[in-house]
Amino acid sequence: MKYASKVKVSEEFYPSVTNPYSFLSKPLFKGIHRNASLLGGKLLDFGCGSKPYKSLFSVDEYIGVDFENEGHSHEGEDIDVFYNGKELPFTKEYFDSVLCSEVFEHVFNLPEVLIELNRVLKTGGKILITCPFVWKEHEVPHDYARYTLFALESLLAKAGFKLIVREKGGNFVEVLFQLTTLFFHDTLFGKISRLPVIKQLGGFFLFVIPNAVGALLSRILPQKNQLYLSNVVVAEKVSSVK
Repeated sequence: MKYASKVKVSEEFYPSVTNPYSFLSKPLFKGIHRNASLLGGKLLDFGCGSKPYKSLFSVDEYIGVDFENEGHSHEGEDIDVFYNGKELPFTKEYFDSVLCSEVFEHVFNLPEVLIELNRVLKTGGKILITCPFVWKEHEVPHDYARYTLFALESLLAKAGFKLIVREKGGNFVEVLFQLTTLFFHDTLFGKISRLPVIKQLGGFFLFVIPNAVGALLSRILPQKNQLYLSNVVVAEKVSSVK
């Protein structure tokens, strides 16, 4: 827990080996943590939810924006402004930086949204983005797409951004073991978790063992990342398009 020990972050977003989402969530957290220093000034967290990564950033102002949809409850979340899906309620070049984590797959009109993010970001400002490449449907029915790094670079370039950081979260082995624990969680764990002792044993065999074996094999087997879990990219605004 060397990453999480220095900042305030919940188990959900930096999970232990007992968590069925360990291989997905840890690379996301580490990728954001690694690149957080590139963002500063007045920061927009677009699709902020509960602002789980806020403690990673040292900025002058942190403003969270989100939008309503029936696939995601915002109860108890720390949202400053709700987005209407068309225009952000901020003036041109209002922000110095933008964080957008696990949002792009839920946006049907992504090219238009990127142009709007370009509008409110200062020229030279940075946007840190994460989005899945391999993952199940979620926040249904608002789950529209999965992106490769090549697609993200093309979409961002058309919206006036230049990609400066390209990272893949996870590798071939970790994808296989993450999908295994995900399957166990979604199909078996709920049925055996009613009794505390059985729940504990089930968690050990269904999550801890696959997570530990997957982590070991990921270290000793060839590192192949043509199949991976998530994208972590940073882009710089190089021109205005609106």
